[in-house]
Parts: sequence; C-alpha cells; structure tokens
Amino acid sequence: MTRPLVVGVDGSDNSFRALDWAVDEAARHQLPLRLVYASRWERYEEAALGLSLKRPAGEVLADNIVGAAVERADLRNAEVTVSTQVLGDDPETVLLREADHAWAVVVGSRGRGAFTGLLLGSVGLAVAARARCPALVVRGDRAGLAGTHARVLLGVGEADKGSDATRFAFREAAVRGCVLDAVRTWRRPAFETADHPLLAGSPERYHEERASAVLDAVLEEAAAEYPEVRVRRVTVEGAAHKVLVRRSAAADLLVIGAQRRDSQLGLQLGRAAHSALHHAECPVAVVPQPT
Repeated sequence: MTRPLVVGVDGSDNSFRALDWAVDEAARHQLPLRLVYASRWERYEEAALGLSLKRPAGEVLADNIVGAAVERADLRNAEVTVSTQVLGDDPETVLLREADHAWAVVVGSRGRGAFTGLLLGSVGLAVAARARCPALVVRGDRAGLAGTHARVLLGVGEADKGSDATRFAFREAAVRGCVLDAVRTWRRPAFETADHPLLAGSPERYHEERASAVLDAVLEEAAAEYPEVRVRRVTVEGAAHKVLVRRSAAADLLVIGAQRRDSQLGLQLGRAAHSALHHAECPVAVVPQPT
C-alpha cells in the first residue's frame, strides 16, 4: 500500500501555504494526500457532550478548517486523492505518530500559536527533529514556494555516502525535471601545521580537493540510479549553515540529512539544519539518516 503524504493543517495562512505545496508534491509523486488536524478540544470539552445538545466549539472549528482545506486541495488539483483525520491530541504528538506511516510529513513554518514572531514554530521544529520519515517545512519567498528556480539544493555531509537524503534529493530533481546542486563546504583549520607533505604546497587546494572527493563518493550511487538528473557539483569554502542559507535563495527545495540517535531526543539537528529551518528562502526537507 502506498504511504500517504501527510500535511498538518490548523487554519493559519502558513498551514494553507503548506497545503498548497503538499498538493503539488503529492501530484508530482502520485501519492495520496492525508490532511491532519490536531487539537485537544476533545479533552477540554468532553463534559459538554453530556450536558448540552450543542456540538463543542472546538469540534465545529475543526470541521470548518478541515472542510476548507479539502476544498482548497480540490481546487488546487482535483486528481490528488485526499483523506482527512481530526485527532484529539496536541499537534506535535499527532504528526510524529502519523510520520511512522507516512511517505513524508509537511508542515508550515509557523502555526496558530501565540508566538507569531518566531521564525519557526515549535511543532515544525519538533517534527523536523524527530519524525521517522522526511519532514518538509514549507517556508521561503514566493519564487521558492512556486518552484520557479528549477533547482534542488543538497547539502552534503561527511558521512552521507549512499544516504537517504542524497536519494531523496535525486528523486525530487528527477520528478521536477530540474538541476540538482550538490554542495559540499570546506574550511581550512585556524591552526594547521604545514609539515604534512600534502599541505606543504597549497593547503587551500588540499582541503578543496578533499571536499570534492567526498562529494563524488556521496553522489556516485544515486547518480547511477538517476542518470537523467543533471548534477552540478559545488565545493565552497565557508560555514555550511551560511552557505546553504545563502544558496537557498536560488532553489526550490533544500535537502539536508540528519543523523538519528537511539533515544527519545530523536534526530540530532546540526547547525546547518537549524539555520535552514529558520532562515532558508525555500522549503526545507530534513531526511533522517541512520547512524
């Protein structure tokens, strides 16, 4: 059975933008779309069911939001199969539970919480950090959301050879028919001895060539699997979190891997992933990587 693409909706503008993006993503991959609304109204208003003939206000709100979301999805693309679920629990718990049986989970950058000034809501951060499937946080400028750049950006880490994140990025580039920018950053240590024979001539060239070798090794397997994808290999001197955020302005999707830890803390989001989730100019996919 095909796993669905799950998207969290809460009635906010950000969640509806995430819904629009999720409909397009489901259509690209020919996936069913599952709309999930989560709220604790069942717990707080359960007593009212036995005392009044009126439906609880939270239940009415949930039905209105989900109904509007279904209508919006249908107008966006009527060919995408849509199902819905209203669950009486906090959004973080519900979406993480849904992630266990999803192809990917899509959330907006912020929800309906009180802290609207935050760059990323707590639910989005929790899902990106702990989901057992790829988590897609929909954020960025209009061009990035519309997919007009025809470019997927992949941040390549040291231990990413044959990784799920690499395959995810290639698959996205393939279904979109666009270029894949694979970026590996490098930095020369502040204190470095020149007595090493490979460093004696040009230390900068040594580090750049090493970064290039890592890039080639990481991409080799996926490139053979997706020969139709045009790959642009890029090595850049600088901090990964700054380089990827800057380059996200010319991308439709930024893909980053996150190492999984065998604990309740879930994924270990590094500085690059945190920066991307808060500052990227396009949607961000955080893909769990086995250690």
